[in-house]
Parts: sequence; C-alpha cells; structure tokens
Amino acid sequence: MAKEHTTTETQSAKKPNRVLPIILGIILLGGAFFGVKEYIYYGKHVDTDDAQIDGNISPVVTRVGGYVDSIYFEENTHVNKGQMLVKIDPRDYQVKLEQAKAAQVGASAGVNVGESQIYANAANSAVAKANVASAAARLDKVEKDYQRYANLIKDGSITQQQFDQAKSDLEVAQANYHASQDQYKAAEEQVGTTRDELKVTNTGVNQKQVDVDFAKLQLSYTDIEAPASGITSKKNVQLGQLVQAGQTLFSIVNDNSLFITANFKETQLDKIHDGQKVDIDIDAYPELKVQGTVYNFAPATGAKFSLLPPDNATGNYVKVVQRVPVKIKINAGKDIMDKLRPGMSVSVSVIIKE
Repeated sequence: MAKEHTTTETQSAKKPNRVLPIILGIILLGGAFFGVKEYIYYGKHVDTDDAQIDGNISPVVTRVGGYVDSIYFEENTHVNKGQMLVKIDPRDYQVKLEQAKAAQVGASAGVNVGESQIYANAANSAVAKANVASAAARLDKVEKDYQRYANLIKDGSITQQQFDQAKSDLEVAQANYHASQDQYKAAEEQVGTTRDELKVTNTGVNQKQVDVDFAKLQLSYTDIEAPASGITSKKNVQLGQLVQAGQTLFSIVNDNSLFITANFKETQLDKIHDGQKVDIDIDAYPELKVQGTVYNFAPATGAKFSLLPPDNATGNYVKVVQRVPVKIKINAGKDIMDKLRPGMSVSVSVIIKE
C-alpha cells in the first residue's frame, strides 16, 4: 500500500501546471490589443493635458479721482455694456465746469468789445481819409494861388507882403496835407492792430471752449459704466473710498469670449493646422462632451513670453522641448458656456485624421 501511494504522488507532481501560461497569454493579448488601440488612436489624434480655458477680462479703471458716492452692482453678478456701476462724487468737477463756463463768458465779452473797437477805429479811419481829401483840395487851391502870385510879383502887380502871405499859406497847406496823411495812416494801422487783437481774443474764446469741453469730459468720468457685458469679479471698491485716477476697481469677464489655450510640444505642431476639429475634456465636468476648432497659433513659445526668458548662450545648455500656445475655439451652447470659467483645466485632442 505504501508503494502504491508513493507512485500516485510522483505522477501528480509530474502533471504540468497550465494556469500560469493561460494568465500570461491573456496579459500578452491584452497588452497587444491595448498597444494596437493606442497606435491607431495616436495615429489620428494629437493630445495634451497642458491646456486651460481663457477669456477676455476687462479691468475697469477710474479715469478721475474722488470719493465713491454710489455702487450699483454686486460682485460675481452679470452686467450689461453701458450699465452704470459706480458713481464718484461729482461736485468738485461740477464746480470746475462752472468756472470754465464763466471764463468762456468773459472771453466772449472781450470779443464784443474788440468788435466795437474795430467799428470805432474804422469810423476814425474814414474821417481821417476825408480829412486827407479836404487837405489835398485845400493844397491844390493854395498852390494855384501861389503860382498866380509868383507871376504877379515879377511885374510888381502885387506887394511883397501879399506874395509872402501866399507862400505862407502854401506851406501851411502842405503841412496840413502831410499831417492828414499821417493821421489816416495811423488810423488804418489802428484798425489792423484791433483786428489782430480780436483774432487773439477769438483764440482765447476757443481755448475757453476747450476748457469747457474738458471739464464736461472730466465730469462724465465720474459715472463709471460697464465697458462690456459680462460677469463682475475682483471687486475692490467700497462706498466713501477715495480712489485715484488709474486705479482698478474691479474686472469683467466678457460674455462669449471664452476659448482654450493648449500648449502643444513643438514636435507635435507639424500635424496641427487651422480648422481641425478638437475633442475637449473638462476636468470640472468630465461628463460633458465638448467640441472645438483649432483657430490660430502663438507667434512664439511660452518661454519667450515669460518674465525671464531663457538665454541658451549662457551657462550649460540642456535641450528642452518647448511648447507653443494654440488657441482653440469652443463650439458649445450657452448652457455649457455658462458653466465654464477662465482658468479651468482641460485636456484636448486634435483630430488629425478622420
């Protein structure tokens, strides 16, 4: 009996174990299937998980300083373009506008005075011109009388005293004529000077009008409106706060401005071109199936736009595969777009072959 039992155990030990080869075969078949599947997939797709949602974010900056009088919105709420959001106390700017208008009125009054002065000087010029004509006529008569007296004195028809009087009258007439000409010339120059002064005054009026327009513009800046439709964020303003010109009060994430920035390796770019379809997986909403389209490519790698771009001419050189930002449009409805936010992480797969 003992011998028979030993023989049975030896036969059992020599029987081959077929479980391990079966498991190895299944593993090999699974690996081969997975490898073929991945090979086929990557022959038709270019993937990256270095991607995020971007959008146009408009900072709202005050253009004048002052105390905040009113706030008409809440953070993280939707606003429409042109909607009043913040009002700065306008009283200082209203006073400046009134001052500019008063200065404009004074300058306009100066124009009226200048025009009246021109009319008065023109009248004086006309009188001086008439005086020249009168003096010329008087001089002509005296010259003719003098010529007659000169002929009469030769034959003794008149006395020397009469001739001397005629000569004196001629000299007086000549002096009066020259004086009237000088007066007329001075009157004409005065008219020209007054016209030039009026031009200067008109220039001053135009400058005062510019001052009024500028004061109105400054006053209008106390009403801060939404530059675009979207959702407000990063509110940094409170009632009664003193704000300065150029200070950012809050930001607006614009409606319909979302897109994806995908950073592809430079070795992947030869297979990507504009217009290709893209499958988008959003980390926050893995159940959503979103489609997109390749739109354009950045003009430089991300490293070149960094604060301290690398300089391979200095130090030890280590070759690193660079990444180029690619802009992808999101083709989705409003219900999906309303869920997306700039900064969300996504994975994209560009379909290079249908």
